Amino acid sequence: MARALGVSPSTVAGWETGRDPAGDTREKYAYFLDRARTRLTGRPDPASDPDPHRAAPAALTGAATPEDAAVEDAPMRDSRENPAASAPEAASAAVPAVPGDDDVELLPAPQPCVLCAAATWYRMAGFPQHLSPDACAGAASSPAVGPSASPVSAPREASTPLRTPAPTAAPSPTPVAGTGRPVAARRDSASITGAGSAAHLITAAVDKALADHHGDIDAAAAALVKRAIPDAMTLLDTVRKGGRYDVIAHPWIPDILRKPTAHGADQVWEARPKWTRPHLPTGRHHVTALDINGAYLSALKTHLPIGQLEHSTGPHHDRRRSGVHLITPPRWEHDDVLPNPLGNREEPGPVWVTEPTLRLLLRLSGPRHGLCEPPVIHESFTSGATENLLEKFRVLLKDARDRAIAAGDDLTLDYVKAMYSKFVSTMGESNYNRQLYRPDWMHIIRSQAFANLWTKAYKAHEQGLTLVRVMGTDELHLTGDWRTVYTEGRALTEVKIKDTYTLDGTPG
Repeated sequence: MARALGVSPSTVAGWETGRDPAGDTREKYAYFLDRARTRLTGRPDPASDPDPHRAAPAALTGAATPEDAAVEDAPMRDSRENPAASAPEAASAAVPAVPGDDDVELLPAPQPCVLCAAATWYRMAGFPQHLSPDACAGAASSPAVGPSASPVSAPREASTPLRTPAPTAAPSPTPVAGTGRPVAARRDSASITGAGSAAHLITAAVDKALADHHGDIDAAAAALVKRAIPDAMTLLDTVRKGGRYDVIAHPWIPDILRKPTAHGADQVWEARPKWTRPHLPTGRHHVTALDINGAYLSALKTHLPIGQLEHSTGPHHDRRRSGVHLITPPRWEHDDVLPNPLGNREEPGPVWVTEPTLRLLLRLSGPRHGLCEPPVIHESFTSGATENLLEKFRVLLKDARDRAIAAGDDLTLDYVKAMYSKFVSTMGESNYNRQLYRPDWMHIIRSQAFANLWTKAYKAHEQGLTLVRVMGTDELHLTGDWRTVYTEGRALTEVKIKDTYTLDGTPG
């Protein structure tokens, strides 16, 4: 259904749980449901409805443009005008049977397979193609259908990079030759194709942007950053295919996660650090400001709630679930040498925090650290959770980042950074990303980045370094030989120098 409507599977899942589509998509969705109901209850009488696609929206009938219709119809005309073109399969003297698969249709005349260009009687998921790699291999030596077979033989979008899915595009999976497994493909020329691995899509996007802007790196970079949000969502859908869990994109959200006004904030505290050491030992200190690489990218590995959040009360914490929790935080008595893991919060009393903040406080209250009392949990909104929900997506972007750094490819590096940073910042209540509405994920991922920074700061403190400042998601200022604790570099596990300066200490 998602392929037919030109949206992501997660969007359809949101509709099925109560969120209504709007605009043209609503019309297509209603048409799809009506036709599906007709198919299940019995086909309409051909005499009363000779054209079953008469009322279908253009995006569902496949006739998006006259040019597309001409290209797709050319092989059919050629096969009628030149019967020899369809000889490889027509020679069977009988029309082949349709396998028992809803995605497979029998063509009225042979057309060139999009994978091998040889004639085929079958259309699968909207494209004429053989039903297995063996069939392609067996037909590889056969002549292509008609004089236009050469340009049609390869998918028209094969070199097209990631693009924003157009509302009228009808995405269709295309099997990869040699594997028989479908990968993401979209029919519109302004969208991503399934030709190649997901990593290839990033490379193709950069190459296409450079080609479109005649090698102008600044113009290509601006175009890639502008497309970063829809491209990231398309990559997510691509790598999540066949995943153990479905991404629930539009679940019911409790009021604490809703903004009271357009420019207001919800009730969840992310524990963002903004700490400066109140006193330094007497003397002059050489301070190094370190930058934590890819903080939000690393934070994608966190315990995310899979489905709709469910309310519970009581002090129990279930590590198999994740969400937001109303807690009374413990008193922090180490602010002179360590930042408060709850961040720069001045208001006393209960506060809604995310899963990473709660887990950090619980760890610090345990016997290994003993730095505070356990937080008191009053109520929670949680769902069953996994730490690997975005792991394939994270690893894909991490590997692309590593390759770009090794090759000195700043254009790809900036593009990857724009994808993961904008992905995190727009997955809440944002008009820039209507495909994903998970403010709980947004808060959890941000809080995980802050918790990761606090953990790195604590590691430095344990190794005898003096913390001076801990700021935001990625800023760590300290004195001492920091290279004994961290490795300098640009990888996600490394740090780089942001600044150096001196301070005069004053006795406390």
